[in-house]
Amino acid sequence: MSFENLGLRPEILTGVKFQGYIEPTPIQQQAIPVIMQGRDILAGAQTGTGKTAAFTLPLLHLLSTQGHRGGHRPRALILTPTRELAAQVGKSVETYGQGLHIRSTIIFGGVGIAPQIKLLRQGVHIVIGTPGRLLDLAGQKALDLSHIEVLILDEADRMLDMGFIHDIRKIIRMVPKKRQTLFFSATYSKEIKALADTILYKPKLVEVARQNAPAENVDQCVYHVPKSSKCKLLSHLIIEGDWNQVLVFTKTKHGANRLAKQLEKNGIMASAIHGNKSQSARTLALAEFKACKVRVLVATDIASRGLDIDRLPHVVNYDMPNISEDYVHRIGRTGRAGSTGEAISLVTDEEIKLLRAIERLIKKVIPVNRIEGFSDSAKAPKKDKAAGVEAHRHRRSSGSKGTFRGGKPHEFKGKSSGKRRRTSSK
Repeated sequence: MSFENLGLRPEILTGVKFQGYIEPTPIQQQAIPVIMQGRDILAGAQTGTGKTAAFTLPLLHLLSTQGHRGGHRPRALILTPTRELAAQVGKSVETYGQGLHIRSTIIFGGVGIAPQIKLLRQGVHIVIGTPGRLLDLAGQKALDLSHIEVLILDEADRMLDMGFIHDIRKIIRMVPKKRQTLFFSATYSKEIKALADTILYKPKLVEVARQNAPAENVDQCVYHVPKSSKCKLLSHLIIEGDWNQVLVFTKTKHGANRLAKQLEKNGIMASAIHGNKSQSARTLALAEFKACKVRVLVATDIASRGLDIDRLPHVVNYDMPNISEDYVHRIGRTGRAGSTGEAISLVTDEEIKLLRAIERLIKKVIPVNRIEGFSDSAKAPKKDKAAGVEAHRHRRSSGSKGTFRGGKPHEFKGKSSGKRRRTSSK
């Protein structure tokens, strides 16, 4: 199937061809026709599969073929969890919408609000933004959401993880009840499904990948290493592997700054990007990284979604994420749009439990690599995959606290009339 078969306007197809795309991805093939029919949609696909184009292309088609309504007031609202993702979506709308006379603007905090108010007063059709700044503008009567025809929630799971649920509900109360709603999420928790149930009307479910599954074309591996040797090992991998572009994730903002400085001392050009950085500093760091002027971009999880970097070859988990789903989003920055990538995790003894939780989530034992002089094999699991699977089975059958079988807690059955209290295995 080609994009021409989807019935999109010629102007939109020109933008698609300009980007070098010929065939739609599976999520695009399934979602675009449904959206163009005016139906609500509940869509899920692993990161890097083309979700942004899956809703921006049909949105532009709908707005440009249905005539102008509501004067200068916005007709479509796209909610995103981060500034970077808002910028990425805004760029896609601009690229694919050339020649359609569809005006759009990007709204987020961390920058001056006056220019945003000026753009809104001039009139726009599509608003892309983060919940906090959108509510600020609505509270100042600078943003009128009463004529929204299409509401899109992009990366809804991340917005809930970041505590935006109450802001989202406030925004939903501001838009018309009669509207088309597009709900996109990489993962589906109970909270996500509950939110979707309250805002969608007879939605079409579109899911093209197993939930919480990393991209298949990303090679994953683990190095077991003491915390004190992590930076040394990372520098070794970058220099010996001649890596020119690597995205590294840390848990904290302070840790990102510290690691970037350490890498600089080791002769490796690096920049840090996180929530404490100004928007201009974040934009500059990302631009220099994309242009390969900076070899390493050290980021917190604020950058695990919304960073669209063509053919990024390497992602490193310098610190393992506390939330297993974040691992999928982090490594999803590589192996995008059909390219291959490599995801490496540096794991200390204290992070073994986090690694095990990730392996249970993705239903895969991540292979272990070792480098003489760096790797810490004290608690490293066996490299053989079968042995790793057997270890998982042993843990599940040992009755350890918090283990689940078939999605339900263990139940102890016996002849005793009283309830037996579960104890952790030693």
